[in-house]
Amino acid sequence: MSSFDAPDLPSGQDAAAAAEVQHFLAEEQQRAAMLGVVSKLTITCWDTCVTKPGNKLSSWESDCIGNCARRFIDASVFILNRASKQGRQ
Repeated sequence: MSSFDAPDLPSGQDAAAAAEVQHFLAEEQQRAAMLGVVSKLTITCWDTCVTKPGNKLSSWESDCIGNCARRFIDASVFILNRASKQGRQ
């Protein structure tokens, strides 16, 4: 085969294995992205709401963290939807 020839296509079994690896990699990328979002949410809401860590959260801190997490998720969904709509135009 010269350097300009197309490579041989994988056999059916090789193609199935390659597809399985691609699927696994896509799932791992999604998992890593989700962990990144959870980490950012945790850091942002903790820094915003917890002023003095103690044995347990005050009711204000607990409410603040809940509200912060909801706003963070709502904003993330809004941004993703907006980007998706712009991508289709």
